[in-house]
Amino acid sequence: MAQNKWISLLTDAARAILGALGGSSRSGGSGTGRTTSGPTTSGTPRGVAPRPGSGAPSSGTARPTPGPRTTAGASRGAASTRPAGRKPAPAQTRGPQPGAGTYPGDYTGRVRAEYAPQLDGDPDPGEIVWTWVPYEEDFTQGKDRPVLLVGRDGGWLLAIMLTSKDHSRDAADEARWGRRWLDIGSGPWDAQGRDSEVRLDRVIRVDPGAVRREGAVMGRSTFDTIIREMGKV
Repeated sequence: MAQNKWISLLTDAARAILGALGGSSRSGGSGTGRTTSGPTTSGTPRGVAPRPGSGAPSSGTARPTPGPRTTAGASRGAASTRPAGRKPAPAQTRGPQPGAGTYPGDYTGRVRAEYAPQLDGDPDPGEIVWTWVPYEEDFTQGKDRPVLLVGRDGGWLLAIMLTSKDHSRDAADEARWGRRWLDIGSGPWDAQGRDSEVRLDRVIRVDPGAVRREGAVMGRSTFDTIIREMGKV
């Protein structure tokens, strides 16, 4: 009898323990300790840390919003800061330069006279040199002749023509065509020692590289007289 009593008590205790364990297991299945495999509200699987830049905030701190990106083109200034609708300034263009093979036309501005002759092989103002001179009516044609260098225009030399022809005989006709001549006498530039004249009203551009040879140096007093008379034309 006593043995059966102890067996009954142990059975009841075992049932009580199993009942208690079964109840805690059921309550844990609906609590926070249960692990699920469904996705979170941010789209990231549960139990997986969000990747940087995926949009998931960490530790309750909002991810800073990136500012506007700076591109290489925007950092170069004028192209990105110019107001809309404003046209870019037209590019500066240069006329024909010495050595280009194109005559830009006679010089028509005020000559800034320069007297700096040096018989060093390079043409300088104040010297008489031989070079190709285009015809006034057709710049594509011309002939080789002596000229007096009187100044500069950028890379060009400025010159006036010499001639041994006596224009005093047809001065009225020359004046009618606007041509003005000045007698300068003879000099070492003419091998035959003939008197020469210079034309005052036409100033020619000369490519320094096209000068064939130096002839002589014009005397300073005669040079000054020529420049003074050019100013009257």
